[in-house]
Amino acid sequence: MDYPLILGGKEIHTDEKFEVKSPYDGKVLGRISIANDEIVEKSAEIAHFAFEETKSLCSRHREDILLRAKQLLSERADEFAKIIVSEVGKTISEARVEVDRAQETLALSAALTRKPLGEVIPFDSAPNGAHKWGFYQRFPSGPVLAITPFNFPLNLAMHKIAPAIAVGNPFILKPASQTPITGLMLGKLILDAGYPAEAVSVLTGSGEKIGPPLAGDPRIKVVTFTGSAKVGKELAKYSAAKQIALELGSNSAAIVLSDADIFWSADRISKGATALAGQVCISTQRVYAEEPIFDSLVEHIASAMRQMKLGDPMSENTDVGPMISQKDISRIKQWLDEAVANGAEIVCGGNFDGSLFEPTTIINVPQDAKIIQDEAFAPIVAINKVTEINEAIDLVNDSVYGLNVGVFTRDIVSARKAFEKIDVGSVIINDVPTFRTDIMPYGGVKDSGLGREGPRYAIEHMTFHKTFAVHHLNEE
Repeated sequence: MDYPLILGGKEIHTDEKFEVKSPYDGKVLGRISIANDEIVEKSAEIAHFAFEETKSLCSRHREDILLRAKQLLSERADEFAKIIVSEVGKTISEARVEVDRAQETLALSAALTRKPLGEVIPFDSAPNGAHKWGFYQRFPSGPVLAITPFNFPLNLAMHKIAPAIAVGNPFILKPASQTPITGLMLGKLILDAGYPAEAVSVLTGSGEKIGPPLAGDPRIKVVTFTGSAKVGKELAKYSAAKQIALELGSNSAAIVLSDADIFWSADRISKGATALAGQVCISTQRVYAEEPIFDSLVEHIASAMRQMKLGDPMSENTDVGPMISQKDISRIKQWLDEAVANGAEIVCGGNFDGSLFEPTTIINVPQDAKIIQDEAFAPIVAINKVTEINEAIDLVNDSVYGLNVGVFTRDIVSARKAFEKIDVGSVIINDVPTFRTDIMPYGGVKDSGLGREGPRYAIEHMTFHKTFAVHHLNEE
């Protein structure tokens, strides 16, 4: 089947196309039109003119569009879940959760259309503010360029698109080349929900040919990107003087202290390390466990991983599906071999069969190993022993990343210390760093990015402040 791209609400077929294949069995899912230079330039022009209409939409109209989109997504949930399984390789149960979360993101964004975007400013509290009153209000910034990764092709796109609609911004969505069909289906759904046609574009093709030109185009006012730190930093070079949000990579860690519930900790860590075959930026990749509980924790995590069923992601019984590509399997296998050569020990897993990589537990990994320092994006957890919490905090912070961290403990003092001392965007107590709910501010520090997602927080970088000040002449 040939899929057209969407340009200002219109379906466009181009002569140049690329194939999308299932990461599980290599089946061709469709042939996708590639956006050429003319289409890329035209998308910015169309979005620029569409802004005149979208910024004039009343709050009630924007709310109705978002709630209609939620209803349509509910009606098409099974269709979306199945294409997510086919494109991404996540299990059908994981795909259903993503579709449900996308509906929640729409609902949260719809609710924000009823919230005041501004506040009264107490001008008279300043020495030169006597007889003055005023407020600030946030206004939509303009066309949004949204670039999304393969692992959550629906909900991560929704976290950019739904807030843009909530405030009245047009958008250009650039979905990952591995998962463009979901992005195109989402674009059509937003059109069916009633957003102005010219405000909706979904451009498919090379990120290198679409991202930089649009990020550098003065008609694009907001750039929001989720992906690797390398690409995000490169994209930021083109986005000067724009509002930009970067949700980048991580090597997220968990700390397990000796007073923790071992069974709960092991269950959550094994699941946090293998969700979507570990291909999540907040996958539980590193664990630092205090010495008294180290052996027991490793045993329980490895036992849980050994029991996980690998296989067809469309099967209801599958726990872990395929990785996205053979290239990534080769990379992670090399990283494991390097770690073992330098003293690490594989407790379970470490092998692959076709596109399926076994859930893997590895211990005693050198701190400078790629498995520790880089983003694995694989169903692997590295567990190392520490003597006390301060050592664990230092090791967690010994990273260029800082997204989420999980801390398992019953001690409020230790929990507070972790919250204050660890350089990350979120500290999750008694759960894994893989925890995220769509209402929370989500984002990181250091090479994990800047800005925050979650509809309320995304709106902050999709709008600008405008101040209204009044001098009371009759009070002088």
